Amino acid sequence: MDNLGPVTAVVDTVLHMRWDNLFDDLESQLESGLTAEDLDLQAEEERLRLGRLSVRDRLAALLAADSWGSGSDIRVLLNGGEAITVHPAALGKDWLSGDVVDETPTRHQCIVPIAAVGGIVLQPAQVAASLSGVESAVPTGELSARLSLAFVLRDLCRRRQGVELDLVDGSVHGTIDRVGRDHLDIAVHERGTPRRESAVQQHRLVPFAQLRLIRI
Repeated sequence: MDNLGPVTAVVDTVLHMRWDNLFDDLESQLESGLTAEDLDLQAEEERLRLGRLSVRDRLAALLAADSWGSGSDIRVLLNGGEAITVHPAALGKDWLSGDVVDETPTRHQCIVPIAAVGGIVLQPAQVAASLSGVESAVPTGELSARLSLAFVLRDLCRRRQGVELDLVDGSVHGTIDRVGRDHLDIAVHERGTPRRESAVQQHRLVPFAQLRLIRI
């Protein structure tokens, strides 16, 4: 029986090592499983976040990455195929404003309805920036972010500001007479002339859906 002592000690040592290895293996598998589960959860949350992004969200994040209008110009494709380069100034609830920089000899201020955006040409760095979080993309209290296109058009109407409307089927120049919920009335007249009834060529009702670009 005395000879069994060393054997028993060896067996106990081997069993102890096997139990340690078993628990180490189980712990490693559990940690790997939890890590994989966390990664899957993060990936699903990211898919859900991206699925909620709108065109305006992408623009807001892009402008925020460029220090809110002081950075890169944006190449905008309008519905119908025309492309313009805009140096952004403000982003509203459903519109973007800025300078059209590829028009010579003078730049024109413009308002682009987001509904008229047929696409935005992005550089690789801009893609990543536009996909970043948008919770703080627009500064807190930024008034323009809460203003609708109709509100901006009513302000132009109040100022009797001459405008050129790029429409789906052409363009007209004139003065906005009134703005409804989903349309405006414009008195069409020659560029550079004040709105006088004798100078008005026609009165036109224009649905917002027909607007591609408003040049000021």
